[in-house]
Amino acid sequence: MAIVVFFVFVGLILILSTYTSRKASSVGGYFVANSSIHWGVNGIAFAGGYLSVASFLGICGLIAFFGYDGFLYSIGFLAGWVVALFIIAEPMKRMGTYTFSDALNKNYEHPGIHLAAGISVLVVSFFYLVPQMVGAGVLVEPLLGIPHSWGVIIVGSVVVFIVAAGGMTSTTYVQFFNGGLLLLLALILSLAVLYRGIDLNAVHGEEGAGDLGRYRYKQIAVEVVNDELKIDADRVRVVDRYVRTDPLTGNPMQVFYRLSRAIPALRLEEEDYYLAEIKGRSVRFNKSSDTGVYSIERINNQVFIRIEDWWQLVQDADGSGVLTETQFSSVLPDGTMLINGAPEGLENRLRQMGGVSDIPDEYGYSTGPVGPFRILSIMADQLTTVQRVQNASFVSSDNQQITIHYQEPTSGAVFMRPGLMFPLEAREGESALDTFLYRLNFISLMLALFFGTAALPHILIRYYTVPDVDAARKSTIVAIGGIGLFYILTMYLGVGAVIAGALNPETSNMSAPLLARSFGEILFAIVSGVAFTTVLATVSGLIVASSGAVAHDLLGVVLRRKASSRTQVRVGRIAAVGVGLFGIMFGITFREMNVSFLVGWAFAVAASANLPSLLMMLFWKKTTAQGIIASILTGVIASVTLILLSPDMWARYGLDPAHAPMPLNQPGIISIPLSFAVLILVSLATQKRKKL
Repeated sequence: MAIVVFFVFVGLILILSTYTSRKASSVGGYFVANSSIHWGVNGIAFAGGYLSVASFLGICGLIAFFGYDGFLYSIGFLAGWVVALFIIAEPMKRMGTYTFSDALNKNYEHPGIHLAAGISVLVVSFFYLVPQMVGAGVLVEPLLGIPHSWGVIIVGSVVVFIVAAGGMTSTTYVQFFNGGLLLLLALILSLAVLYRGIDLNAVHGEEGAGDLGRYRYKQIAVEVVNDELKIDADRVRVVDRYVRTDPLTGNPMQVFYRLSRAIPALRLEEEDYYLAEIKGRSVRFNKSSDTGVYSIERINNQVFIRIEDWWQLVQDADGSGVLTETQFSSVLPDGTMLINGAPEGLENRLRQMGGVSDIPDEYGYSTGPVGPFRILSIMADQLTTVQRVQNASFVSSDNQQITIHYQEPTSGAVFMRPGLMFPLEAREGESALDTFLYRLNFISLMLALFFGTAALPHILIRYYTVPDVDAARKSTIVAIGGIGLFYILTMYLGVGAVIAGALNPETSNMSAPLLARSFGEILFAIVSGVAFTTVLATVSGLIVASSGAVAHDLLGVVLRRKASSRTQVRVGRIAAVGVGLFGIMFGITFREMNVSFLVGWAFAVAASANLPSLLMMLFWKKTTAQGIIASILTGVIASVTLILLSPDMWARYGLDPAHAPMPLNQPGIISIPLSFAVLILVSLATQKRKKL
């Protein structure tokens, strides 16, 4: 069913694109739909293009994993539209024709502005395009049962077809179709979450298998004497131990033990195949292909599979404690990948995690249907316990790369207030400088989100698709209404995913689709299909903006003359293919990173490179062409350089994030003021001298 619904959505998109592609033969038709789009349609298309996977997948995932701090992205994304409405909308329509650079260059006619603005559009679009491709692969992987890379390739191919064939007209109606569906679906899911309420005994379906949802993680009572673990259990022995320490204080935070366990198995009719349950999954083991990661034993005429897996120790002050099952992935020295101690495969994958284990006594074990304010109040109660998903990565004693996924009980009062993602208070052993940097990083992010919206190329280009200034203003108001409603609903989607225990421990990006699957496979298929159209809508807008920058801005500078209408459209289509290929390649590379976090970088680059020149050109009469060019190039170079030197990128290079040259992950607080300062200084230095 899920696959059928998915291909129905793809088919509808392709039919819509083919039907509307007839208007894409001219430059005006290809890049701005001949400025013929109705303001109501354009407003919903605004929402459809802006509410990317960063909103639908990323923010829901951040709320599910980090509570209130994840919702701060929603606030930042929405607040940016205030700048777009009151400052940018009317001037952009009045001053431009096809691209962002047209507006900047209207009063200057300087080829360098087209070149600088074209480069900026390509860089910003690239940073925004990558997380969309990441989200596409994350969606298609569980839906179609194919690798993440193939999901990215499929999405990239469909988008390139949409843009190359239909340009802005087909992109507009794809975004309109997506925006309407996304708002409707988010509302339906939120109402379903409220109707379900919180039920501590509820068993939600996982991957369509009821028995998989009923599994409860096992526990073993133990005693710890002088750091030696004593286990009173048959066929279990300790193999390895790992203590995770606080890097600030050196105190132990978590203790994990690797146990060797014999699990009952059933011999199948197929020769040499055995079936055993691993964390609630029925996994087949092949005796003839035994690689040493497991063994088959016979004890008292019963067959057992012996595997090794990791457990977390929760210890009391008297030395007694409990070992609780965790989930983990491991890479052996020879490259073999294990999931929960068994070979990785379609039948052996990580399970969903998360949930709510306690609520105030007045509700018993179930709240029943609740209102929108009541459910947030319960989740924020100090008596509510949320099971947050945490990870620990290390190298074991036998040189295995281990990543353990475990649950950390967290008070609702902590989960639903600031601090989990953006710490506001110093922890034990933490310096005042570290706390200051946390706050600075948060301010930097908010600056990027607030100022970046009005400077995103695929947002700016939408102002040219309506006939007049009044329509541009009205379409912005419609967009704010739709986007504001959606961002309010993201809180209920994120909280609902936690309540349903619908969190993928490897990535936060699947929280919303997995929440839908907890209500049934059909809703999961519909949500995945709509999320897929969200990717198509956003990516198509980005590629149109990028192809316009290449064909309309850069081509003229290179040729030193205006290209013909047919040539610009042809170059635009070729550029669409090229940009799509780059997006596919990097979408595969950044698979593990949260899409909202990646989009935050795109906003930072846009706010640094585009907004200073646009605002100063509108409101400071001394702005010069040289100042605009210098500001754009400074914003691009500074923001991208700071991102490449940030702790998160340092970690991707395999280096210690603590030694990253740039202590902040968000560059906006440095690159945005720097871009403004450069524009002012260069403009003052290049003023035309008055004749005596």
